[in-house]
Amino acid sequence: MELLRKWLGHPEDIYHLLRFKMGGYRAVMPRVDPDSLGPGLRACYRYLNQTSRSFAAVIQALDGELRHAVCIFYLVLRALDTIEDDMTISLDVKVPMLHEFHSYLYQPEWKYMESKEKDRQVLEDFPTISSEFRSLSKVYQDVISDICHKMGVGMAEFLEKKVDSQNEWDKYCHYVAGLVGIGLSRLFSASELEDPIVGQDTDLANSMGLFLQKTNIIRDYLEDQLEGREFWPREVWSRYAKKLSDFAKPENIDMAVQCLNELITNALHHVPDVLTYLSRLKNQSVFNFCAIPQVMAIATLAACYNNKQVFRGVVKIRKGQAVTLMMDATNIQAVKNIMYQYVEEIYQKIPSADPSCHKTQQIVASIRARSLPRGPMASRHHYSPIYVSCAMLLAALSWQYLSTITKAAEDLVQTGEN
Repeated sequence: MELLRKWLGHPEDIYHLLRFKMGGYRAVMPRVDPDSLGPGLRACYRYLNQTSRSFAAVIQALDGELRHAVCIFYLVLRALDTIEDDMTISLDVKVPMLHEFHSYLYQPEWKYMESKEKDRQVLEDFPTISSEFRSLSKVYQDVISDICHKMGVGMAEFLEKKVDSQNEWDKYCHYVAGLVGIGLSRLFSASELEDPIVGQDTDLANSMGLFLQKTNIIRDYLEDQLEGREFWPREVWSRYAKKLSDFAKPENIDMAVQCLNELITNALHHVPDVLTYLSRLKNQSVFNFCAIPQVMAIATLAACYNNKQVFRGVVKIRKGQAVTLMMDATNIQAVKNIMYQYVEEIYQKIPSADPSCHKTQQIVASIRARSLPRGPMASRHHYSPIYVSCAMLLAALSWQYLSTITKAAEDLVQTGEN
């Protein structure tokens, strides 16, 4: 009944979930036909679907040979990340592995059978992945190998090092996400689906990754605390508490929220770069691939801003909301409209006494100026009485059906991956 009440409060979610399930998803997330692939690539796409629900969907929507290059890029980095995450590997073994991991791409027999991580299959069958890597055009191989090398070195640097300053926060996010944005951008240009400038402008590509990574770090405060991980920069949180873990205590909630708001304000400074980057893209599949995670991120930050729930549980955007974003974010003006609406949502929640109040207002004003909507802007909140009545009738008549499709849609709209 709780889910029914949520849907009745957001009748548009019912419409978009139905639209998505009844074929709308094919416009943004067509799937690869496994029968059209050789055994090696078929195994790679199986691993892709096993290790990532959300990235698997958007990767398989890419055009042509770029799709395979990005699939292999993802699996190589997933294997690298699995080594970095595996706490059962001693540092004297792990550090050299991270530094040398890029070289394993050219060693046909290399694999690692001792990982205890959930995604260990990408290490155990690394020969299949590396074989498909070596089948890619050299221009793709060079990009993937270079990014893998730089990321491995960066991961090793932060193994025993906490994120202290805001500059180190940017550096950490660069290693684990900014480099991914740079690598993807170079692959886009190498495919000739996008102009060379997309791959050459590393500052914009880096911002694309930093915006997503900072959003995940901000939202995942409690999960990371429970797992013994800390990614919030000490330079910021130490102004509000003696220990980062103190934010989970009810008596510290006001200071915790102020720190949260400051970090969200920091993340919002990447949005102008995001809009500039997206405005350069020409290929529709590449645009969808890049835009969907970015609009999910701004929606997530709007949900987290000034929200005590970040320190008590999980803050997620609604499934129907996520589906709407995926269906709508198909051109630059639509993305600008979405960004405008969500920064307006943040603006309306800025507490006048918040220490970051003026900085938040300033960056919101800057984003507004870059994303002013052209023409009438559809509201996410106002619908005609007839529309609402029809949606509520659908909810009453199709409850079991909707329960089924919600589970199906959930696999495609997970936004909790890094």
